[in-house]
Amino acid sequence: MYQLDDLLHLMARLRDPQHGCPWDLKQSYASIVPYTLEEAYEVADAIERGDFDHLPGELGDLLFQVVYYSQLAQEEGRFDFARVVDGITSKLIRRHPHVFPDGDLYGAADAAKLEEAAVKQRWEELKAQERAEKAAAPEQLSLLDDVPTALPALSRAAKLQKRAAQVGFDWPEALPVVDKVREELDEVLEAMSENDAEAVAEEIGDLLFVVTNLARHLKVDPEAALRAANGKFERRFRFIEQSVREAGRSLDGCSLEELDALWGRRRSWRSKLPVAEHSSRMKSAKRLIRPARTASGLTRGFRAGAAAP
Repeated sequence: MYQLDDLLHLMARLRDPQHGCPWDLKQSYASIVPYTLEEAYEVADAIERGDFDHLPGELGDLLFQVVYYSQLAQEEGRFDFARVVDGITSKLIRRHPHVFPDGDLYGAADAAKLEEAAVKQRWEELKAQERAEKAAAPEQLSLLDDVPTALPALSRAAKLQKRAAQVGFDWPEALPVVDKVREELDEVLEAMSENDAEAVAEEIGDLLFVVTNLARHLKVDPEAALRAANGKFERRFRFIEQSVREAGRSLDGCSLEELDALWGRRRSWRSKLPVAEHSSRMKSAKRLIRPARTASGLTRGFRAGAAAP
């Protein structure tokens, strides 16, 4: 079985100026970033689908991204993979003094027994200390300095809100956030009534930001929640497509009412059914598709953003 050193050797071979891969030789830090993001999402997707057969492969793809950046840096004399490993190991030892009280990875000192809340508080304190040490001008240090701008927008919003909450700039509970969601929605409607496209975009941004804040207060990961909603929408729409095909029809030949009936029928079913029961219900679904066309367009469920299984 291949080991980590073999992967590092492979990467060096791919980047060999004389005998390496032409494609790999042309890559840079910036050109690899899209692949890194894609591989990270594929790891998340495999985990959320419970696909543990393919998860090792996806994790390997993500690990290869780290190896790739390290090889580029080594070629430029900046750092190597060993420094990456040393850096993360040192940081985790430093941030877990309750596990490594003497700061030694293999030390024999007894670990301190702490509650989870105390561990989290200590973690944030240590991160704040590290930010202060990195700052060129500590008096200008911001809590938001190291929140990556490249994060997905919902994730970055949640992280910004979490940082602000550390100094008490936050709602005390979820219910006031619900009121704020309603307020922002009213502002979207007002901008719509004035036919102000720029204001609509701004107000929708504010609405998304506040909904993200509500998710944070309810301990819901907004990115994961939206991915789940996307998946439910996809399953329901694929069901509609399959039902229409099995009826010998096309989507653009179905009326609004027909599509809406299928959408509602799929919503009322469980996402996973025994094969025989699924087949029986698919036959029932075909009867919902009437031959006459009366309208076209998106269903009410689509417009409302309904995404039940």
